Amino acid sequence: MRESNALLLNGAVRPVAQPLSEHLRGIRLLQLAIATGDLLVIVAATAAAALGRSSLTVFSVSNDLNAVAQSVGPWIALGWMAALAGAASYRQGSLGVGTKEYARVCTATGSTAGLVGIISYLTTFQLSRGYFVLVFGLGLPGLLLWRWACRRYVHHLHLQGHLLTRVVIAGESSHVDDVASVLNREAWLGYRIVGALLPPSQRLTATSSGVPVIGTTDEAVGSVFESRADLMVLTEGALPSSADFRRIAWDLEGHHVQMAVVPSLSDISSGRVTMQPVGGLPLVHVGQPQSLGASRIPKRLFDLVGATVLLLLGLPLMIVTAIAITLEDRGPVLFRQTRVGRDGVLFECLKFRSMVTDAEAQLSGVSHLNANADGVLFKAQHDPRITRVGRLIRRFSLDELPQLVNVINGDMSLVGPRPALPSEVSRYAPEVERRLHVRPGLTGLWQVSGRSDLSWDDTVRLDLYYVDNWSIVQDLSILAKTFHAVVRPRGAY
Repeated sequence: MRESNALLLNGAVRPVAQPLSEHLRGIRLLQLAIATGDLLVIVAATAAAALGRSSLTVFSVSNDLNAVAQSVGPWIALGWMAALAGAASYRQGSLGVGTKEYARVCTATGSTAGLVGIISYLTTFQLSRGYFVLVFGLGLPGLLLWRWACRRYVHHLHLQGHLLTRVVIAGESSHVDDVASVLNREAWLGYRIVGALLPPSQRLTATSSGVPVIGTTDEAVGSVFESRADLMVLTEGALPSSADFRRIAWDLEGHHVQMAVVPSLSDISSGRVTMQPVGGLPLVHVGQPQSLGASRIPKRLFDLVGATVLLLLGLPLMIVTAIAITLEDRGPVLFRQTRVGRDGVLFECLKFRSMVTDAEAQLSGVSHLNANADGVLFKAQHDPRITRVGRLIRRFSLDELPQLVNVINGDMSLVGPRPALPSEVSRYAPEVERRLHVRPGLTGLWQVSGRSDLSWDDTVRLDLYYVDNWSIVQDLSILAKTFHAVVRPRGAY
């Protein structure tokens, strides 16, 4: 009877789980290390909470309640770890990329705290409120700090060539190059492109960007196995129908090869994208661009409060910088330059002077040093017009501190596209003018992504991404990354 049933399968092979690949074994070890660290942080938080409750005079202490706190700690730790696992905080796709990992840690912590509170209430369990506050007040920051440190270490491993995900990209040559350029640019993500699969009509040995062609989309599964790929990325034009996609998914079952689909969308944040299945058809809904939100009252209040606080904190440093500039050549402290603000309105942008006093007059004499001769911006890594003090303050972006006054005046924002010169704007393509829909920023995605090392196209892409996907959370993230960007020498000239 079993033989008869086997004949009805028409030769189809039942999927069998394959041994873990070297890459996946590394991921499993990473997940185990992160989970072990989480457990140590939680145990430390429960122990510190028990010790702190008995030591701090703000809490009333009794021996009975201390005994209760010590006995309940292991159960809180066990429940907390279960919540972290249940919230998928150890899922491979969320480790080291995006903010979902942090969100899941916060969700698991909140669920654990809520469950402990509910159980204590329903069972009239005498759990000290001081202990409860200390456990989660210490545990959550500790977990987030631990996850951040792990993420930094994983990114370092990726840049050193370890724990890399071997990627095969399938689709038309131009789309393969688009995806490859992103993965190669963001090397910290840990993707290593091992080859491309092109439609049979495109008979090439390599794409225009140099990705080797290892097969056609008709023989995708065999090529993926031969290249020992960990991830197959399907771009536009990869497969002619959904049935082909389903067949490839069946053939890859059990082989630990992930599949990813790149839709015909780019530079759209995850916050604007939602997926809703309709009759088995996955519809991707894309929210409207957020340039209007970046010009409204909440962002303006954020700028006013933030710029005022930063100006007060940075005032001593600004005074020292001003004195150093004056002592070097007795010239003016500030450099005032006309820039283009929101909707094309001109304003006077303030900076600490970092060049000789007649720098504008000498511009024609150093034009041959422009590293971006074909672009809109003037970039010279060794500009002789820069003074000794100017080179130092540019190195740490101190020359831009006076722009906090521009932010308070409403000409600029703390975060936004770089303020452009009128001569630059006159050369803008129509789509680039969208950068002017929001106030220019003291810092921005361009600042935390390479500064002057960025090409003009990359600068435009980052600025347009910011305009279209603005959010307060993104502003806070950029401000947090700015400090790290300014203490590195990369792109600071």
